[in-house]
Amino acid sequence: MAADPNHIQHIKDTVSRVKGRMRITKVVATRAVKTKRGDYFAGMSAAWDTVQDDASGPGADMDLITTTDEHAASGMTLQDAQVAHIILSMEAAIAAWRAALSEGAISIASFDAKVRDLKRNALAHLSRTLPVEQAQAKVEAA
Repeated sequence: MAADPNHIQHIKDTVSRVKGRMRITKVVATRAVKTKRGDYFAGMSAAWDTVQDDASGPGADMDLITTTDEHAASGMTLQDAQVAHIILSMEAAIAAWRAALSEGAISIASFDAKVRDLKRNALAHLSRTLPVEQAQAKVEAA
């Protein structure tokens, strides 16, 4: 059964439109390091532009002074959220490894190697998320 080309195009157009208008206000990353000497966890969350809309958390009373539209307008684009997640994921992973190091579960050499690998991998993810064409277009536009 072949899919209707018009329907597929409608789906693509809708996804593009929604992705272009999405605004993310919070990014969360958690990590766990499992060693023979125990498990070490780290969790981090980052709110964009000081927007925090968790129920009864910091900023829960913001509706008294701002509207939901104002909250949404200050959110990140999907691409910015992807970049923020890569950065936050790297930091959460480093924190989990640091916890293992602090407990003496891994050596400093192991920790340093993990941090080096995490930073290299984060840069590779950023390179895939932020294509060269976009960087060249910004340079040409300037």
